[in-house]
Amino acid sequence: MDLNFKDGFIDKWTRYFPGASLPVAFFYTDDPGEIPLAPELPEDDWQCLICQLGKVRQGNSIAFSGNSLGCGGAKRSLGFEQDIRPNFEFFLSCGLAGHIEGIRYKKNPALVKAILSSQPPFKAPGRYIVFKRFDSLTDDDQPEAVIFYTSGDHLAGLFSLVNFDEPTPHGVMTPSGAGCATIVYYPYHEARTSNPRAVLGMFDISARPCVSRETVTLAVPFGKFKSMTTEMDESFLITPQWDKIRNRQ
Repeated sequence: MDLNFKDGFIDKWTRYFPGASLPVAFFYTDDPGEIPLAPELPEDDWQCLICQLGKVRQGNSIAFSGNSLGCGGAKRSLGFEQDIRPNFEFFLSCGLAGHIEGIRYKKNPALVKAILSSQPPFKAPGRYIVFKRFDSLTDDDQPEAVIFYTSGDHLAGLFSLVNFDEPTPHGVMTPSGAGCATIVYYPYHEARTSNPRAVLGMFDISARPCVSRETVTLAVPFGKFKSMTTEMDESFLITPQWDKIRNRQ
């Protein structure tokens, strides 16, 4: 990544969004180099990726392989597995008497199957997925997307900036899905469309305990993120209207 672009974004970010945490970026690679590897986990050791990413938000880069992800859903959302566990449609909905306790995120198994049919699996383009806070990126890194952990006023600003140069009011999508799907699966696939949208997420009840009460995510495909950064100095961010929001405590 162009380090001049990185420094330019950080300068604008701290100026227009004072006090906001820097976003996290992700990319795939076959060689993580000196980036610390997340430990491999036994199959019965469930861990939520969103909780594991807490350290990245603090500035500690991490590389994950499929074997270091403690959730089958994360393995599929990140492209390290293509299959779904047996009877998943019952797990996500009403359960299966005597066998599976359902978490009731969908009304019935048929709806789960319908949603899965619109979410085709993909194969990760590298042996590892790397997560880095934005200020840790180097000139060798090629991010797929940038993930903002945000809320309230800052989210309003980001949402408006995403839509600033869009000809429709739909520059942001809000798909139903796992927390990891909304920060990796959907932005990864949006990046491969002709008009990538940002992805508003972290409404996954299972992942919510891993973030603060107010926090949601906005994941932006990197090409769209670059155009957003370019537009900052020409947007509403330079107006007195934004000053009212930026300066309030």
